[in-house]
Amino acid sequence: MNREAIYAALFNRLASVPGFVVTERRLRHWDSVSSAEQPYLCVTQGGQTVVQGIPAKGVPAKWYLNADVYVYAQTTGDQVAGTVINPLLDAIEQALAPEFPDISKCQTLGGLVEHCWIEGTIETDEGTLGDQAVAIVPVRMLVT
Repeated sequence: MNREAIYAALFNRLASVPGFVVTERRLRHWDSVSSAEQPYLCVTQGGQTVVQGIPAKGVPAKWYLNADVYVYAQTTGDQVAGTVINPLLDAIEQALAPEFPDISKCQTLGGLVEHCWIEGTIETDEGTLGDQAVAIVPVRMLVT
């Protein structure tokens, strides 16, 4: 397993999603991201969990690598933040759809992982921060 290659592949896949002005792997607080740099996407590395296999029987360990995808979108005036951030979340979901849905039903990041998918609660804020909308998308990857 090459962790850096996996996280880089995830970033590259999501950085190609149309609609983002700035994409990066070093997270900045939304106060440090100007409105001209938004919509903004950042992929951060998360926790890693291993489930041991059975080496004597040839069953390999399974690794679960986690990442968080941060999305910032600034709105103006009466514009509803959801109208800006929802299409971006849809595009992220589409980017992580299976590469060959008729064959494998899995997103493999070009063969680097068994599967990569969104799992868990997508945290969103579209009001309490004023004109600043934020979403955090949890991504999980299985590597054997």
